[in-house]
Amino acid sequence: MVSKAVAKYVQSLHQKKYRQRHGAFLVEGAKNVRELLSSALTVERLLYTAEFAAENDVSRVPADLATPDELTRLGTLQTNDAALAVVRIPDETPLDARPCQLLLALDQVRDPGNVGTLIRLADWYGLGGVVLSETCADAWNAKTVAATMGSFTRVPVWQRDLPAWLAGLPSALPVYGADLHGDNVHRLRLQPTGVLVMGSESHGLTPEVEAHLTQRLHIPGRGGAESLNVALSAAILLDNFFRNE
Repeated sequence: MVSKAVAKYVQSLHQKKYRQRHGAFLVEGAKNVRELLSSALTVERLLYTAEFAAENDVSRVPADLATPDELTRLGTLQTNDAALAVVRIPDETPLDARPCQLLLALDQVRDPGNVGTLIRLADWYGLGGVVLSETCADAWNAKTVAATMGSFTRVPVWQRDLPAWLAGLPSALPVYGADLHGDNVHRLRLQPTGVLVMGSESHGLTPEVEAHLTQRLHIPGRGGAESLNVALSAAILLDNFFRNE
C-alpha cells in the first residue's frame, strides 16, 4: 500500500508549480517506465504492480508495491496496471545551435499531447533537441511525457523567450517556419541544419517569432481541409529536410 505522504507528493506533481518546486515529474505506464529504467535519469521512487515486477527489474531504484487501482488514482492515465515513477527533472544541457544540426522550436504549442508527439518526432529524426517558447505546454507535464512514448529520456528540451533566443542566433544560421504563403516544400532541397519553428494550429507563429524567419515553408494540399495538426505538419516538413540524405 502507498503511504499517505507518498500519495500526496505524487498528486502534487500533477501541477507545474510543484514540479518546479520539487524538481520532479511523473512517468506512467509500462512502456515509458521501461524506457525510464534503461535511461540515465534519476528515479526518486517507483510504484509498481506485481505483474510489472515479474517482467522488469525494479531492484535498482527505491520502489514500492502498489495496486492498479492505486496507480490509476494517483496518476493521470485512465487505467494503469503497470507502474508510476517520480523522476528528477534533468539538468539542462548547453543550448548550442550549430551549423551541423537541426533544432525544432515550438511557438505557443499549448496542447501537451502535441508537444509530446513533437518531442517524439525530434527523437525519430535525430534532431539536436526541442526549444519551447515560454507559452508552450510544460515538457514535464505527465500528458506530454506520455505522448513522447519514451523519447523524453533522449531528447534535450529547453524553454526560452523564443524571439530573444532567435534574435541571438548567428546570422548565417537558417530559421525556417511553416507558412501558408511560403515556398512549396516539395520543390526545395533542404539541408538538416538551422532551426525549424512550428506554431500552434489555431494561430500559427506569433509576429515576434515570425520576424526572425529566413525562409517560409508551405505544405501544398489538394483537398478542403483548412489546416493540418502541428505535429503532422512538422512530420511532413522534417521528412523533407532528410529526404535527400
